[in-house]
Amino acid sequence: MNWEEISKELLSLLGGKENVKSNMACMTRLRVSVKDMSKVDVDAIKEVEGVMGVVTSDTIQIVFGPGKVNKVLDAFSKLTGLRGEVTDEDVDDVARENKAAQKAKYDKPVQNFLKRIANIFVPLLPGIIAAGLINGLINVINVSSGGALSGVWWYECIHTMGWALFAYLPIFAGYNAAREFGGSPILGGIAGAMCIANAAMPLLAGYGEKAVQIKLPMTGAVYNPAGGGLIAALIAGVFFAFLEKKIRKVMPSLIDTFISPLLVLIIGSLAVVIVIQPLGAVLTKGIYSVMDFAYVKMGFVGGYILSAGFLPLVAVGLHQALTPIHAMLNDPAGPTNGINYLLPILMMAGGGQVGAGLALYMKTKNKKLKRFIRDSIPVGILGVGEPLMYAVTLPLGKAFITACLGAGFGGVVASLCHVGTVSQGVSGLFGLLIVEPGHQLQYVLAMLCAYLGGFVLTWFFGVDENRINDIYGENK
Repeated sequence: MNWEEISKELLSLLGGKENVKSNMACMTRLRVSVKDMSKVDVDAIKEVEGVMGVVTSDTIQIVFGPGKVNKVLDAFSKLTGLRGEVTDEDVDDVARENKAAQKAKYDKPVQNFLKRIANIFVPLLPGIIAAGLINGLINVINVSSGGALSGVWWYECIHTMGWALFAYLPIFAGYNAAREFGGSPILGGIAGAMCIANAAMPLLAGYGEKAVQIKLPMTGAVYNPAGGGLIAALIAGVFFAFLEKKIRKVMPSLIDTFISPLLVLIIGSLAVVIVIQPLGAVLTKGIYSVMDFAYVKMGFVGGYILSAGFLPLVAVGLHQALTPIHAMLNDPAGPTNGINYLLPILMMAGGGQVGAGLALYMKTKNKKLKRFIRDSIPVGILGVGEPLMYAVTLPLGKAFITACLGAGFGGVVASLCHVGTVSQGVSGLFGLLIVEPGHQLQYVLAMLCAYLGGFVLTWFFGVDENRINDIYGENK
């Protein structure tokens, strides 16, 4: 790019030299203060080569991205004759900007769809976390006390709360799915109810003197609502929303309120039983098969791959697809009896980042990068990795790769030690709160290995001082 020509074009579109009061830059933006906003052609500025976006507030903020903005500022300030200052940014501001830019770069239909799936489960996380912890504690108490509290009313009351969430989770998933995709939430909840095994369900009841159960068409099998479980409820909720919108488009307003939901339930219920449940069962079985292959068949190799490959998924938003999978793995009625062996392995990704950040802090001479790392390391240790990833490792490139590869060693240890969690929602040091009782020491050991792996690989291969100065400025 010819920064001089770009700067000349920008200056013209900003109303000329006489209209510019000041020019400065932060990590990603050229910030220009003007005398007369009416002389600025914002739309034309957006079309200038290298410009990623324009934000208008008290200043004109022209987004170029890390590194490039410093070159623009140098050329632009020479044209205006004004001092070109580089302003400090808070690490959280930088992380938010880089995160937004990264998501905009990968703003594709798949990512958007997965974001909507995550939106379905995020409101459910407080209940999933609490119920998972209750179930974990109940198991520990029962084993350690020999079931001494079994049958005690207050103990079983608390136990019921842990059981109820996972027993009826398909209803909540169907409810939120319909709402997220523009349908009536209650209809989605009814769709989810079709995915719960209950002996009182008329479709499962026995009829006649011999109490013969109903057989489904085509398969000739008895309906199995638990087969598709949560995945089927999710699909059903989305389908009910789609069906409702289609029906309401053609339904006369006079009878819409009564007939539309009736048709949704009639048509939708048949679709759930005949198509969606079998599809959900296949997908659920496939998910467990993949998890079994990665965790059991591949062993520590699978642990390394899962840990090392998780941060790239987070960076582009694909990690959101794992939200319902974690909920399934923490279901006490599932194949793993409520113990999620996948989550601890993925949690090691944050440890690799912390190790990489420590190596960068100790080796670099760039004061601005040191400040960013100093501000983001403590929250990274506690399990909030976004500031460290989006403000430090991801912009540097090499450090992001070495952080990922280093995290894999923590995944190996977590896999070999069979570390599991009873819930989800926290990571890092706070992950100790949800680790299966009796495995806290192994979890800490795995995290320390992730720290060490990220540190060593970044120290030897991930520190590029020229790249650092290009991104953060010359020893600022």
